[in-house]
Amino acid sequence: MVEENPFERGLEGRRRKAAIALTAIWSSTIALHLLSWGSWLVLGLTAVMGVHAVRVLFARPIPVPEPMVRQHPEDYPYVSILVAAKNEEAVIGSLVEDLCNLDYPSERYDLWVVDDNSSDRTPLVLERLAAEHPQLNIIRRSINAMGGKSGALNQVWSVAKGDIIAVFDADAQVPKDLLRRVLPLFEREQVGAVQVRKAIANAPTNLWTRGQETEMAIDSYFQQQRIALGGIGELRGNGQFVRRSALAGFGGWNEQTITDDLDLTLRLHLDQWDIDFLLLPAVGEEGVTRAVGLWHQRSRWAEGGYQRYLDYWQLIARNRMGRRKTVDLCMFLMSQYMLPTAAVPDLMMAIARSSSPVLLPVTSLMIMLSFIGMFTGLRRIEAGMQDTLPRRSARAIAATLWQTLMGQIYMLHWIPIMASTTARMAIRPKTLKWVKTVHHGVEEELGFE
Repeated sequence: MVEENPFERGLEGRRRKAAIALTAIWSSTIALHLLSWGSWLVLGLTAVMGVHAVRVLFARPIPVPEPMVRQHPEDYPYVSILVAAKNEEAVIGSLVEDLCNLDYPSERYDLWVVDDNSSDRTPLVLERLAAEHPQLNIIRRSINAMGGKSGALNQVWSVAKGDIIAVFDADAQVPKDLLRRVLPLFEREQVGAVQVRKAIANAPTNLWTRGQETEMAIDSYFQQQRIALGGIGELRGNGQFVRRSALAGFGGWNEQTITDDLDLTLRLHLDQWDIDFLLLPAVGEEGVTRAVGLWHQRSRWAEGGYQRYLDYWQLIARNRMGRRKTVDLCMFLMSQYMLPTAAVPDLMMAIARSSSPVLLPVTSLMIMLSFIGMFTGLRRIEAGMQDTLPRRSARAIAATLWQTLMGQIYMLHWIPIMASTTARMAIRPKTLKWVKTVHHGVEEELGFE
């Protein structure tokens, strides 16, 4: 008798669970306006979240070990690098060249590119590259292959040899010494995965790409702080490294999700693994340059991120991850998903009653925390690159403050995206559809050696 995978039990009934959650959030927000003690309840919530916020801000990031240096090539861990590619002729060649010329013993890693039934020149580009690079392995999926990116990764990870599985998007720009800098983090046995900071390679293009640059900065800051506090580290897809034994514990990637990285994050933590984070060097990627593309991409992220809470809420409620991680996860759920969803009924009730939004105290706390995190995240990245940056002057600090302010305005897009996504998930039947972001290739360099 085959034992049921506990991670598969909660995947059914997402629409029903989303409707229950949406109803609970809206009704609770409306009730806070109508109850005489509603504002006091909000102040209590603000105090609790404020205590957690202070602990996050004052956490000391875990020191990063020195890059891996071994006397003999056979002493290096074996790494398998996976790339899922669909219609990526503009970028796949550059990535393969990066990955086949890493500062790591060539006999200690292999590269697998899964061509997900591309209809452009991607197969021809890969065929040419395979003739030049013996460590490149190509798998072509059929037109009927299912599971999106998760399905593509599942098709290859079990046949690859690596003890560590690395995953990159097709538009990634990978530093030569990345493997030697990431792998020492796995020397701590509890670490099941490591996420490398993502940098926007085409950040100077326009306001949207500059906004994404600040978004990556605040994400990296809170990744480090939450991990230092014993909380949740998260995977971001591009530039993620996973221990094979951890991945094997639940059979690989979930093919019933549209965000493989966010789903894998919770599976790892629920299975008692930690996720670490590497600030420098970063993996470059192509930022979305148009508002419409950004809306679609972030809507997918919002749906996948929210979906995992609906799928695994019972396992989370059982405190399977431990108290610190569960508390951290709940605070993150409140700030990133529930508050943006509650903003709509809160504003409607405020207008109807000619009063202030009842959630204003906790919202103000989150905005302040976001500003501090974004500013500090930008400064921390610059400090880590200080060998190529001039000494910080008052003008430079003012520029970072201005970038942070613009970044905060940019981040407001998350409120309508989250509000609309939670409503759509609760109302409309959902058929899983994996949508890739179109990559055009960028000329900008990130200064990688």
